[in-house]
Amino acid sequence: MEDVTDISFRLVCKELGADIVYTEFVNSEGLIRDSKKAHRKMEFSEMERPFGIQIYGGEESSMESATRIVDSYEPDIIDINCGCWVKNVVGNGAGAGLLKDLPKMERIVSAVVKATMRPVTVKTRLGWDSESIRIVEVAKMLEQCGVKLLTIHCRTRSQGHKGVPDFSWIPKVKAAVSIPIFINGSLTSPAQIQDAFEETGCDGVMIARGALENPWIFKQAKEFRTSGVDDQTVSLEERFSVMLRHLELSVEHKGERTGVIEFRKHYAGYLRGSPNASRFRAAAMNLLVFDSVRELSLTFLNNLIDVKGAKPSLHSELPSEIGSTS
Repeated sequence: MEDVTDISFRLVCKELGADIVYTEFVNSEGLIRDSKKAHRKMEFSEMERPFGIQIYGGEESSMESATRIVDSYEPDIIDINCGCWVKNVVGNGAGAGLLKDLPKMERIVSAVVKATMRPVTVKTRLGWDSESIRIVEVAKMLEQCGVKLLTIHCRTRSQGHKGVPDFSWIPKVKAAVSIPIFINGSLTSPAQIQDAFEETGCDGVMIARGALENPWIFKQAKEFRTSGVDDQTVSLEERFSVMLRHLELSVEHKGERTGVIEFRKHYAGYLRGSPNASRFRAAAMNLLVFDSVRELSLTFLNNLIDVKGAKPSLHSELPSEIGSTS
């Protein structure tokens, strides 16, 4: 979730029912070199608590030093990423690269646990590939190191985000350890989440990419678990309301120009399935100030839904003047 789970996105997810939120992963080497970007990733609002900072790295000493820096920010949780599959991370022996060297993973995790009094959690994958799945062994080792919670992305590193997650390993892990086990991997609907709880006996689920297009997934899943109602309907009015709330938070924390520009990646998710969404995005890409995006949004919405609440017209047209670059 690099460049996605910033403070504005986390606050929106929190407001929509997320129980715990984590930062983007923070490079331990960047922290010990006092990188401004690395430090910015750890900024958070008290409204986000309980809140976790996630770090990654392939060197024991760097991770130990980085943990002390993270500790000074006073998060509720420090999480270690042992699951990122991308080449430039695993190539440095970090992320899922640690699954190829379990003694090294153990040393790094132990160093982090010893460097803080805060709860340490870990996120990892089933294994490096289908021939080297040792997740039960890994879970036992992490529990012995003092890890308080383990999240398992139920794919291997070689799968990346492809293929079907294999949740069959989770009951085996649950039987082997006493710490809470959360699961992750293509959980994008309330029904899928409920099935995952029932199938695996997991203690919780972590939603990542599923929240990009649907940040309402958290409250939808809770509603399904408590009432059995699987209602994923989100009105256009609410989509635009939350989108503008998200953009407002982005501007508040990053400044107007940067906040508006960096928010552009979120338009597709909020407008998923909306008529003429591509035209809205094309126009919004030229805007640099919040008020212009807000005006565009209201104009677009009013062209889709009349004041009486009529259904959107597939033939709605956007006014030509909305392409302003103001």
